[in-house]
Amino acid sequence: MSLYDDVANILIPEDVLQARVRSLAEEINRLYTDEDFPLLVCILKGAFVFLADLTRHLAFRHEVDFMVISSYGSRTVSSGVVRILLDLERSIEGRHVLIVEDIIDTGRTMDYITRNLQTRHPASLRICTLLSKPSRREVDVPLDFVGFEIPDEFVVGYGLDFAEAYRNLPFIGVLKPEAIQCQ
Repeated sequence: MSLYDDVANILIPEDVLQARVRSLAEEINRLYTDEDFPLLVCILKGAFVFLADLTRHLAFRHEVDFMVISSYGSRTVSSGVVRILLDLERSIEGRHVLIVEDIIDTGRTMDYITRNLQTRHPASLRICTLLSKPSRREVDVPLDFVGFEIPDEFVVGYGLDFAEAYRNLPFIGVLKPEAIQCQ
């Protein structure tokens, strides 16, 4: 049995995904220059594939750092309790910071992250997310770059997981209900 067998449908095919990542990078390239030397903060684990592809299309010098934030565990719905499991290795004071996230759902996690990072006095703080679910939003967070708005479906692939599986799928797909219930 393959991971592909657990996918009910492909929401965003690989070619469409890659084209949008390139166009997001073009939008970001218009904002930053080598002089800005921004720090890209990747929210692990889900955003690592998106970040890797995005950075290959960026035309300016930048650094990368990582944060691990937990609010889902092995569930399909956020617990609402946000915890920082891994923090940044460097100071962001006076730096331009671009948060790179896989998906914004309720907005609670991103609200927590942005409030936390604002206390560290960055020169600017912007958000780039691959996916946004506006129908699930409980906290309004300003999104500067959005790859796709998606319906209220539990999605996997391209770095997004369910119980640590499915990250390696090259597309964004919706799991079959029985795949979720088996966990």
